[in-house]
Amino acid sequence: MKPENVHDAQEEIRHQAKLFEAQMHTTKRRRFFARARFLFPLGIIIGVIMGFILIQPADIHEMHAHLLLLMDEYDFSLKLPDIDLSRVETEWQRVRSSIPEVWKLNNDGREFQVGEAMKERGLTAHYPVVLVPGIVSTSLESWSTEPEYRPFFREKMWGGFNMISQVTFNRDKWISAMMLDPITGLDPPGAKIRAAEGIDAASSFMRGYWIWAKIVENLAVVNYDTNNLYLAPYDWRLSLYNLEERDGYYSKLKSTIEGLKKRQNRKVVLAAHSMGSTVRRSFFKWVESPEHGKGGPNWVEDHIESFISIAGTHLGVAKAMAAFLSGEMKDTVQVNPAGAYVLERFFSRKERQRLFRSWAGSASMWIKGGTAVWGNATWAPDDEHEASHTHGELIAFRQSQSLDAAFVRGFDEVSKNMTADDAGTWILERTPSSFQKMIGTNYSFGIERDEAALKRNDLDPTKWSNPLEIRLPNAPSMKFICVYGHGKETERSYWYAHAPQDYDEAVVEVEDPTCTDPPGDTCKSLRTPLDIPLSKLSRIDAEYTDETVTPKVRNGVKMGEGDGTVSLLSLGAMCVEGWKRPRWNPGGIDVTTVELPHRPVPTIPRGGANTSDHVDILGSTGLNELILKVATGVGDEVKPNFVSKIREYSQKVQWD
Repeated sequence: MKPENVHDAQEEIRHQAKLFEAQMHTTKRRRFFARARFLFPLGIIIGVIMGFILIQPADIHEMHAHLLLLMDEYDFSLKLPDIDLSRVETEWQRVRSSIPEVWKLNNDGREFQVGEAMKERGLTAHYPVVLVPGIVSTSLESWSTEPEYRPFFREKMWGGFNMISQVTFNRDKWISAMMLDPITGLDPPGAKIRAAEGIDAASSFMRGYWIWAKIVENLAVVNYDTNNLYLAPYDWRLSLYNLEERDGYYSKLKSTIEGLKKRQNRKVVLAAHSMGSTVRRSFFKWVESPEHGKGGPNWVEDHIESFISIAGTHLGVAKAMAAFLSGEMKDTVQVNPAGAYVLERFFSRKERQRLFRSWAGSASMWIKGGTAVWGNATWAPDDEHEASHTHGELIAFRQSQSLDAAFVRGFDEVSKNMTADDAGTWILERTPSSFQKMIGTNYSFGIERDEAALKRNDLDPTKWSNPLEIRLPNAPSMKFICVYGHGKETERSYWYAHAPQDYDEAVVEVEDPTCTDPPGDTCKSLRTPLDIPLSKLSRIDAEYTDETVTPKVRNGVKMGEGDGTVSLLSLGAMCVEGWKRPRWNPGGIDVTTVELPHRPVPTIPRGGANTSDHVDILGSTGLNELILKVATGVGDEVKPNFVSKIREYSQKVQWD
């Protein structure tokens, strides 16, 4: 090589080395959070969350809130061993605080339209309005000053993007704070979670996912504000009794309603959604009780102009039964395989069971009325014509599953199909004793037909959540409106299967003394350490799908009628039939039923103005018009409307 060529080559090498050094220096200085190894998993997490929000927003009653927890077990260390989670959390806080407007799904053309139409008619605020949210709708925040919880002080532990931060970066502390003590049903040691206050407590669950916001917006157009509009948030985890014992919820609600009436010189319109209708029922009994609220038998008549039950869970929710038994529901078993993996990985069945069973408030949605309402082994009021299987068997096992389970050595239980009565007992037997005690001391799920017994139940708080065991208040002038959606397939009953090699208790192999075979594996059986017969865990038979049968079966869930969350029988049977009977309605309160058809627009997030999904109905034009008519004093314009067979089904219920 010639000298000049050598010199040129050396210069080129030095030049490339400098470029490489500069590139390495830039790479070292590049912010960690701009690197692909951070952005890729973060993008997956955010994409999964936004996908659940945009594509199929499940009801706030359970699934939407739970899906927001998907990242709570995300093990960054498996893929990114050198990530500093404290830096990740700092960056997440920055991202969260600057979410672009395009992600805010709050504005889709419905804002203020119903209110503007009412205003053009010359209508304005007339009656004060109190709103009662449903389960999981109210945001919860931490008030604990214990050292381990101080980083959360006054931050939302439920609701908002802050919840995502907590379950991602402080998983164990979040779970320990949100779980209730299984014995007392109150705060566990050191933790103190309380319901957020004000209208914002349940206007939106998180940025862009509204709950009561549409109703508040339209009420504001006709001159409602914080002087005549009140949202009554509560800690939905608590049993109905503990709402008063711990938080004085009923006392505060009573004082608020009395204050609104005194200032406005008019009675109050009370509107409650979902579980809020059950809370209202318990409140009415508490406030009239001579031992509790001491408002007297005429308090409701004197203070409540109208009660609007929105998608009320009057007779319970089938998915609550499945959640207590196996931590499952339609939303968890009908996701695609990738989604199922993510859900189980980040929020497992056992974790869901633990949360559901510690939240005593959710037990108020246990189904009520047994076989009289929900049917028996051969028939149910809402069975379709020529059905191949009855909804009356709330939990059923396919024959092959039943036979396989019966012959497992050490497994003493033969699977059988179960009615609502059978299933309730069976589920309780498979829950911890603390949960069984909580149920027994707080709730009752039967049906009472004796008028003398119904009168005595006015003084028994364990009966107050069950409309079949208590009477409506003696308030003949109060207007009672049941409004709910219909037309969205709803889980009604289930096919279950026993989980292979999965038991309630720790198991060991022991020699079977009754075995006559030579010693060995054939004479061993699975038993618990205390030699108690095994109780095999069960889960929804998600592998079973058959849409050619009636009712349709999707992933082990038998579909029925309703609003996507609550079955039609629970939504409407009491409204069109039960409360028409004097034994449950001694004051003769006029009950008007308004069914809103579910007519979503697929291209609009959450279905648009004509959706009647269990939660999205709160933003529907039909419901907003109804509430504003009642609030502005033209409630007489609200007329009964039916789009389902609820009157036919209700006549088949065994009321007598």
